[in-house]
Amino acid sequence: MEPVEIIEDGLVLRPWRDGDADPVYRACQDPDIQRWTSVPSPYLPEHARRFVADRARQWELDLGAPFAVCDAATGELLGACGLNTVDRHHELSEIGYWTAPWARGQGVAVRAVRAVARWSFEELKLRRLLWGAMAGNHASRLVALRAGFRIGGRLRAADPEHGTYEWFGSLLPGDVPAAGDFGPAGPGTMEARRAALFGRPQPILFATAGQHELRLRPLEERDLDAVVTTCQDPDTLRWTTVPENYDRIQAESFLTLCRDGWAGGTAASFVIADPGDRYAGMVDLRLSATDPLLADVGFMTAPHARGRGYQPAALTAVTAWGFAALGLARIEWQANVGNVASRRVAEKAGFTVEGTARGGLNHRGARVDAWVGALLAEDLA
Repeated sequence: MEPVEIIEDGLVLRPWRDGDADPVYRACQDPDIQRWTSVPSPYLPEHARRFVADRARQWELDLGAPFAVCDAATGELLGACGLNTVDRHHELSEIGYWTAPWARGQGVAVRAVRAVARWSFEELKLRRLLWGAMAGNHASRLVALRAGFRIGGRLRAADPEHGTYEWFGSLLPGDVPAAGDFGPAGPGTMEARRAALFGRPQPILFATAGQHELRLRPLEERDLDAVVTTCQDPDTLRWTTVPENYDRIQAESFLTLCRDGWAGGTAASFVIADPGDRYAGMVDLRLSATDPLLADVGFMTAPHARGRGYQPAALTAVTAWGFAALGLARIEWQANVGNVASRRVAEKAGFTVEGTARGGLNHRGARVDAWVGALLAEDLA
């Protein structure tokens, strides 16, 4: 493939040059680039020189179309964007990109991806572009959305050391937005707001139960023995669907599930930590897959911490955070009919019980009636 240069929207996308090795070396010291890409760590000058040389050979061998992304006015290197492979038989390719730390916050990646996409469809006559990223790389996901990609779902990661799941998406010729248009994921939108939130470490919340101050924090390995004890408790087994004969291996899987929920932006699981920072229970806030303004809650309390008001205080704090931070409009609660303890917690936290759903829950292989309730954002007023 003959190397080309693209000039669009304040950027110059050109083939890589030997002189780019130094800024590439500086850019790849960035922790986010090392976390989310496959660059070596530690990243050495020889890695940068090899990177630049390899990109030149990709053009020569018709294996890809890698571009150095530069400022059109100054020529400064701002990042990388290009086609990692070109499948002529299926008329598709996969796009990849990163932005140097000194160029972030300027829409560089979005502008570069749009430019490469248009060139791919118009000049190479490709019919589809693919995108993928480790679940949790919300910055890359937001760039893809703003460039017009449709996020298709997630796949199990081939390299579990870097995460459990990978996101994937695709772009067709008619999907590319015009220059300056970000589509439904523009600045200030719900998608952008949540990308910024879930792209950072899970926050610690606080609640007060009587004279006790509680910390609501992510689940940690040191909590797992207490999780096992809680999930072996007869009341927990009676009213929830935790597996019978719950053991440490299942608790470790639960820890992975909680971490994946935050990384994927689908759930926030908070441990209720007592004044001694010991596990006293959990509250899970799970976002709806179909309605961005809807979530549901689940909670359990360690046997030794029951009757102290910990759970209503924690549930109140988590739901308030859900309305404020996630912009939710409605948070739902369900429990088996007869689970009076769960209902009391929900009502103390402000939930309104709306009725009974006949056969509303699947409980250990049988359909059972469920109490249904909800808390609305305006209820907090």
